[in-house]
Amino acid sequence: MELAHSLLLNEGAYNQLGDVQKAEFIFDWLRYLEKLLLATSRSDVKEKQKTLVEQLLSLLNSSPGPPTRKLLAKNLGILYSIGDTFSVYETIDKCNDLIRSKDDSPSYLPTKLAAVVCLGSLYKKLGRILGNTFTDTVGNILKAMKSAESQGRYEIMLSLQNMLKGLGAAATPCHRDIYKAARSCLTDRSMAVRCAAAKCLLELQNEASFMWTTDLDSVATLCFKSFEGSNYDVRISVSKLLGTVLAKALISKHPGAAASRQSIRRVSLEEVLELLGTGFLRGSSGFLRASGDMLKGTSSVSRDVRVGVTQAYVVFVSTLGGAWLEKNFAAFLSHILSLVSQSHPKVTQTQIDAVCGRRCVSFILRATIGGLLGEKAQIAAAKDICQAIWKLKKVVDAMMSDGNLETRLGSTDVAASQHMLVCALQELGNLIYSLGTTVAPLLQDPSAGILDSVISIILHPSISVQLAAAWCLHCIAVALPSYLTPLLDRCLERLTVLKSSPEAVTGFSFAVAALLGAVKHCPLGIPHRKGKIIMTLAEDLLCSAAQNSRLSAQRTQAGWLLIAALMTLGPAVVSHHLARVLLLWKCVFPVSPKDLETEKSRGDSFTWQVTLEGRAGALCAIKSFVSHCGDLLTEEVIQRLLPPLPCAVDLLTQLSSILKTYGSPLKTPSVVYRQRLYELLILLPPETYEGNLCAILKELAADLTAPDLQVAASTFLLPPLCHQDDLLLLSPLLQETDHRFIEEQLLLGNGIACGSLEYDPHSIYEKDVEGYSVPKPLPPTLSVITSAVKLFGVVCAHVEEAQRLLIFEQLLDSIKHTKGARQQVVQLHVVSSVSSFLKYMACSKGNLGPEEMRRPSLALVMGALESPNPLLRCVAAEAWARLAQVVDDGAFTAALAQVSFDKLKSAREVVTRTGHSLALGSLYRYLGGISSQHLNSCVGILYTLSQDSTSPDVQTWALHALSLIIDSAGPLYYMHVEPTLSLIIMLLLNVPPTHAEVHQSLGRCLNALITTLGPELQGNSTSLSTLRTSCLLGCAVMQDNPDCLVQAQAISCLQQLHMFAPRHVNLSSLVSCLCVNLCSPYLLLRRAVLACLRQLVQREAAEVSEHAVMLAKDSREELTPDVNIREVGLEGALLTLLDKETDQRLCHDIRETLNHMLTSMAVDKLSFWLKLCNDVLSASADFTAVTCVDTMQEEEGDKGDDASVLTTRNDDKSHSFTNPRWSTRVFAAECVCRIINQCENAHSAHFDIGLAQEMKKKDSRNDFLVLHLADLIRMAFMAATDHSDQLRLSGLETLLVVIRRFATIPEPEFPGHVILEQYQANVGAALRPAFTSETPPDVTAKACQVCSAWIASGVVSDLNDLRRVHQLLVSSLTKIQAGKEALSHLYNESASTMEILAVLKAWAEVYIIALERHKNHKQPLKTCSEESVRSGSYSSDGLLDLVHTDLGTLSRLWLAALQDFALLILPSEFASQLPVEGGAFYTAETSENAKLHYYNSWALILHATALWLTSTGFVVADPDEGASNLSRPVTPTSMCQGSSSGATVKSPEDIYTDRFHLILGISVEFLCSLRSDSTMESITACLHALQALLDVPWPRSKIGNDQDLGIELLNVLHRVILTRESPSIQLASLEVVRQIICAAQEHVKEKRRSAEVDDGAAEKETLPEFGEGKDTGGLVPGKSLVFATLELCVCILVRQLPELNPKLTGSSGVKATKPQMLSEDGSRLVSAALVILSELPAVCSPEGSISILPTILFLTIGVLRETAVRLPGGQLSSTVTASLQALKGILSSPMARAEKSHTAWTDLLRSALTTVLDFWDPVDGTHQELDEVSLLTAITVFILSTSPEVTTIPCLQKRCIEKFKVTLEIKDPMVQIKTYQLLLSIFQYPNPAVSYPYIYSLVSSILEKLQEIDKRKPEDTTELQIFQEGIKVLASLVAVAEEQHRSQLVACLLPILISFLLDENALGSATSIMRNLHDFALQNLMHIGPQYSSVFKSVMASSPALKARLEAAVKGNQESVKVRMPTSKHTKHSGKNSSIQLKTNFL
Repeated sequence: MELAHSLLLNEGAYNQLGDVQKAEFIFDWLRYLEKLLLATSRSDVKEKQKTLVEQLLSLLNSSPGPPTRKLLAKNLGILYSIGDTFSVYETIDKCNDLIRSKDDSPSYLPTKLAAVVCLGSLYKKLGRILGNTFTDTVGNILKAMKSAESQGRYEIMLSLQNMLKGLGAAATPCHRDIYKAARSCLTDRSMAVRCAAAKCLLELQNEASFMWTTDLDSVATLCFKSFEGSNYDVRISVSKLLGTVLAKALISKHPGAAASRQSIRRVSLEEVLELLGTGFLRGSSGFLRASGDMLKGTSSVSRDVRVGVTQAYVVFVSTLGGAWLEKNFAAFLSHILSLVSQSHPKVTQTQIDAVCGRRCVSFILRATIGGLLGEKAQIAAAKDICQAIWKLKKVVDAMMSDGNLETRLGSTDVAASQHMLVCALQELGNLIYSLGTTVAPLLQDPSAGILDSVISIILHPSISVQLAAAWCLHCIAVALPSYLTPLLDRCLERLTVLKSSPEAVTGFSFAVAALLGAVKHCPLGIPHRKGKIIMTLAEDLLCSAAQNSRLSAQRTQAGWLLIAALMTLGPAVVSHHLARVLLLWKCVFPVSPKDLETEKSRGDSFTWQVTLEGRAGALCAIKSFVSHCGDLLTEEVIQRLLPPLPCAVDLLTQLSSILKTYGSPLKTPSVVYRQRLYELLILLPPETYEGNLCAILKELAADLTAPDLQVAASTFLLPPLCHQDDLLLLSPLLQETDHRFIEEQLLLGNGIACGSLEYDPHSIYEKDVEGYSVPKPLPPTLSVITSAVKLFGVVCAHVEEAQRLLIFEQLLDSIKHTKGARQQVVQLHVVSSVSSFLKYMACSKGNLGPEEMRRPSLALVMGALESPNPLLRCVAAEAWARLAQVVDDGAFTAALAQVSFDKLKSAREVVTRTGHSLALGSLYRYLGGISSQHLNSCVGILYTLSQDSTSPDVQTWALHALSLIIDSAGPLYYMHVEPTLSLIIMLLLNVPPTHAEVHQSLGRCLNALITTLGPELQGNSTSLSTLRTSCLLGCAVMQDNPDCLVQAQAISCLQQLHMFAPRHVNLSSLVSCLCVNLCSPYLLLRRAVLACLRQLVQREAAEVSEHAVMLAKDSREELTPDVNIREVGLEGALLTLLDKETDQRLCHDIRETLNHMLTSMAVDKLSFWLKLCNDVLSASADFTAVTCVDTMQEEEGDKGDDASVLTTRNDDKSHSFTNPRWSTRVFAAECVCRIINQCENAHSAHFDIGLAQEMKKKDSRNDFLVLHLADLIRMAFMAATDHSDQLRLSGLETLLVVIRRFATIPEPEFPGHVILEQYQANVGAALRPAFTSETPPDVTAKACQVCSAWIASGVVSDLNDLRRVHQLLVSSLTKIQAGKEALSHLYNESASTMEILAVLKAWAEVYIIALERHKNHKQPLKTCSEESVRSGSYSSDGLLDLVHTDLGTLSRLWLAALQDFALLILPSEFASQLPVEGGAFYTAETSENAKLHYYNSWALILHATALWLTSTGFVVADPDEGASNLSRPVTPTSMCQGSSSGATVKSPEDIYTDRFHLILGISVEFLCSLRSDSTMESITACLHALQALLDVPWPRSKIGNDQDLGIELLNVLHRVILTRESPSIQLASLEVVRQIICAAQEHVKEKRRSAEVDDGAAEKETLPEFGEGKDTGGLVPGKSLVFATLELCVCILVRQLPELNPKLTGSSGVKATKPQMLSEDGSRLVSAALVILSELPAVCSPEGSISILPTILFLTIGVLRETAVRLPGGQLSSTVTASLQALKGILSSPMARAEKSHTAWTDLLRSALTTVLDFWDPVDGTHQELDEVSLLTAITVFILSTSPEVTTIPCLQKRCIEKFKVTLEIKDPMVQIKTYQLLLSIFQYPNPAVSYPYIYSLVSSILEKLQEIDKRKPEDTTELQIFQEGIKVLASLVAVAEEQHRSQLVACLLPILISFLLDENALGSATSIMRNLHDFALQNLMHIGPQYSSVFKSVMASSPALKARLEAAVKGNQESVKVRMPTSKHTKHSGKNSSIQLKTNFL
């Protein structure tokens, strides 16, 4: 194919190819040429132009296929428009000659067509340049058209369209001729020609003004004619033409009207609407023919005309636009409603017609009002509709008030206005539903009176109006949940009052049912007691039905309807009424068959009617129960449901005889009864009605073959039985389109009604399946068939095989014995039920049974495979494959396939060939590869069929079957890939574009092939690249196809290719194709576009976005009128689309796409994304809300920026979004939160204003979130104060995110302040509206969360400013104090629970923060200036003071809430013990829903309560406590007060114990069973609560006293540590463990103390042992606190330092591993664990301590070994410090000295010391890099902390001294300093037995060292420090030494010191180090001299030199003392300080 890529055609390469390849080659070259010509310079093109033109024209004669001719023409046009135009006339003549040619053979046709297309393209490109040749060309083409066949007519129309486009007004001379030609084509028998003609006329009307002036009527009539017998595409094209022409007629300015003689009259709106109305009402018959039809009484308007006109209405209004509609809405509305009024009895003469007419009217209203108007205009429209309803109601009232009953009911007017009312009410409902809570102001407006008008209409005598009104109420309730309960109350009240009016009973029961159906859409629900009221009312209606025969039917229906609707409220409500319902159900049927017989003999027609309706209602109620309350269907309930069933089935079998007796009035009730029974049986498991299976089966068979069925309603029955993919073969009507709502009626055929509410009132409470529109149940006669078919499948699968065979034979016979149309109906029903049976069997893996079953099954299916009805063939093909699946026998399957092969080879008729080819495809789909030879023959046959160009149908079906086989065969298909691909390409290039369905099948084949090839498409071999090129070529051909569904196929093929071989798909052309189709009128194409976009942006969001913008900038003409990519980018375009789109799936895809784009690009294009969100949110922000903030800020005298931020909106530039819907704004608010989250993972400057400003200065392109803070606050504010509740929630969430992320960012200009502080007014203003009384609880709950976050964030430090927000919380606290009773009765009780808990949680958070700040400020740092401490503590204490005032109330409420929670989390077996009336804040009935809210808030409440209890120390009794507490309304009697004696007053001790156990119990329960969804927040809060609890002595004593409790807690904490990785949680857990150990220690100490006090006189020996391990020392796992603690600590240590585990390292010995540094968190954890370990011996008895000591020592020393890393500056790592600290704690434990354990401890400690000493020596020859200082310190700890006998045994002592010697030799100065410091502490040890050996061994070497320094003179500070430390050691020795040795020591020391003294001259020039040294020496001398004066004097006397030096130095020192004293003092100080600090660390 690369050879095709050149400017001129490579003829050499071309001629070597075969025919198919030639066509491919040409197409590829033309595609390349098109791109090349646009990129090549003009001069190069001119140079080659002649040759190129010749080559292109020569192609005309090579019979090019449709796509090729299109490209060829396009290239010619481009070539001439770039190059010279002088030869263009020759080209035009040549084309004209080709068209004139007399050759009519089919082979010459493509050449003629190509010439036509070329002419169109040339004129389109060159336009006026060719003006003078135009008339001849048009004449020639039109002449040719007279003899042309459909393809020719199609291409000629499109060519004429192109010519008109190019020439514009210059074509005027030919306008009339073209108009005439197009007129005839508009009613052509080929649909494609009609579409083309419509496009041509649409182009023509731009210039030909006569079309919308003089000829307007005839154009309209012509269009009506064109609608007759049209298909969907024609309706779309022609309605576009008609709508556009009419709109033009209305608004055009007539050019030259003044100049021409006759002035043309402007057309008025009335006339235009009148014109459309005639089409709707009379169709295309014109005005004359109508009378004849009138006489015959047939309906003259065919449905397709009516549907076409309906679409034209919508186009007409859309063309005029939303603003026009707003102005003329009243006129438009009255016209549209009048279409179904009494003045046109034609439309509504039968119910079927009326329903269809109503559908059309509703569609027009929905598409115009819903699609074109913004929210404000929609609210105005709702008012207008309401006015219309009032007017119609007045007419009805006038009629009804007429006294004469006969005239009243007979009056036609009442009946006639009903359809207008239905349409108006349904549209009102839809409008309010789509507006959501934004419509609230309208409903509150008394002048509009919406609710009153809807409720008053409920009494209308027509059922359909009553249902429409009920549905409208349903919509209002879903949109505004706060109206649900009031409306329900109002309707129930009317129903009770007007019980004696039949209309009221019926109407209000509908309304109540509809409102109950709305409950599941309102998360806040309705009060629980409403269920009880409704149930009582229903019972009352059923019981009183018999009292008044005038009302009995209505009351019975109403009663059961209410019960059935009640079931939708779910198990929680129904469980309370179940017993009553089951009782009613039992009573409605006779008990035995005998009673049924007596019934039959007794009744009359009326009683039977009532009875049947009542029983049908009961069946419906039980069906509703089974489908909505599955959880209640226990075995017991099923047993109680069953008894009436056999009787119900008996009645079913008797129905026909009852019908014979009483005649037609019973016809409908009996059908309804059947349907209800069937529906119920489908839901119940077949085992429940086993005994009745045969009877049911007979009835079903009779129903399906009944003689009175007239209509073959295949289109509603069969689609569910077909495979989804096969439906694509059938009419496009079965596919989803935007016009599905009205197109459905065409699908069902003329004799069948569309669905409508009045056919089944029970559907009003069911959940609607598709989107949210009025339920559309089919008439009972049809739906009973659907149910029968479904049930047949189930029942037939469960009867015995003999019975099954019998039924099948019977069904076969019934088909044979009927004739004509009836036979078709019977066959349809029978085949669908058999298919349903086979499908059920296959899905439940059943078996067909004996062989004789096969014959009838096969015969049934086989007959249908050759049925003329394509749907039936589809179902049969599916059944054919299912049959093979169920028989499950290879030979049978092969035989089936063989039958199809034979048929396909011999048969000629289309029906057989299509049916059997699909049968083969289906066989493959369900049974996979049958065998490879079968595959070959299948593929062979289908290849042949797919090339049968005489029948497009056969081609379509064969190709579809081929696509199924490719899909199912998978890798087996590889061998066929190449031939299949070339077949597909050949067909794509040759099948005429008019056969779109063939192209669609080709697309499916190509898609299946691409999937089969999969990732191999990336390969580089020649064969693969050829395949890949062919696939891309195929996609290109399909993209150019005029049919939208084929384009959708092309897009999904490219999407597959992009997935498998992304490098080979040209992204820019794909994106441009997607952008162009973004707003296509075809739903399926839009879906394909978005599915593809969604995939592309997951990988390459930025590229896709750039390509889209580039394309928008490059394209000359605007892409699509609806999308403005140029300004708002692809993202903005998608947001606009999201706003307009109604299809759920499409909206989901748009959201996903935008989310992916946001995730990958928001950080880089921050301003762009924020502007988009801002535009969407502010495009419809309410000015009222915004200005209120403004004034508020004015009052505060704060005229800062935020006022302007919130109000100034640049109104001069128009917004890119006009009035976006609330759902779009909610999405934008969610996007803002996502953007903030994305920035969190990006650069830190996003949350650091200083850094951000700095980086912005460096490069202005840098953009950071913090710079947009004002926008973020503004957006959150706008959303939080909107009318829409959902948007308010999103706005508050955004505000919360902003507060949490930005609270801590400091404001660089005002140190000590944060940047959020300036927005406090806005935050307050955003929160205030959420606390008004009418705000729904969920919004208030969210606002509480924001309040507490704001207060807790610490942004505002000034108390007065805080008070505003605090005040809001106070107000809500007062509101909830009254408990669950006082809150609003609008919603379910659980909603008030949610609000109460949200308030309590918010307060808890504030209290926790207040305490924390108070604690932090209690120890102000030394560095703070006094003033800042004062002001700071003011605010922190201030916050605590604010909370303090309400703390009494709060603590009570908190405890009550925790008590509730504790009750709710009890396991279900304790349910019987729970309080009957519920808890403090929940009612017993709503406990399930309430649980969720408790789960959300308990943790913080628990923490706060624990803190409060701690602050009172469990000691100070509250004044509110004790007896008074029990009388409070809030707390139901305290939890532990089980007895009935409520009066007993508890002692404070009991109350505290209860509270302690409450908190502990909740915590343990939660931590025990951590769910995977438990938040970190809850776990942390819970652990903090435990910490707080154990901070005070009283709870600690409880834990200490109860050892099991402690162990339990430890085990729970152990599990938390094992399952949660977070370091913060583990640390918190360890803190609790430490406190438990403390408690245990205190307990042991207390017991020892009291024992000592008690046994003061007795001898010490007899004291019992306290502490664990008693006198045996054994610790029992599970019973021992110490053991549990050890387990936990080991867990922590081993996880951080795996080497500590001997099992892991393979030996118990010490393995030489390198020591390691732990992370900060790791070190913290290890340190905490070590602290706990060192505390353990104190909990044990002496024997117990011996048991645990080895473990503790092993772990502590192990940590030392593993983490003793050398750090710079001789520091110790935190873990080493911790382990030394722990060691010190262990070694100095009293147990080491206790008599019982002394010896054992001594041995163990010696071993431990040995181990530490061993660390020094290399093990296994490897030298460990341990830090000497750490080890030496450890040894020192041993020496100083243990009793002397541990370390003084010679062998150990010798080794220790050895270590010190070695260390002194180490060169590292820091090590030396540390060693001196350690030695100093040893030398000073009071016990000479310990210190002397060290002194003897080490002093000499220390002296040598010092003398060495003395000789060298120190050079730097470290050496100076070494010297100083050395001197300190010697000086200390002097102090320790005995008298007789002291003089020698001083004699050694003095010379060294004096040698460092300087005289006054030297002092001046000395370095600072020498100077410091001089000072230090002098000071020491001054110190020693006086102390040991005699020695000092004698030394001085013996050495005059020393004496002289000393004197000189002293003198010199006094000179300079004034200058230098301060500095020297300072230096000395620091040296001292540091050494002291290090020592105190652990010694």
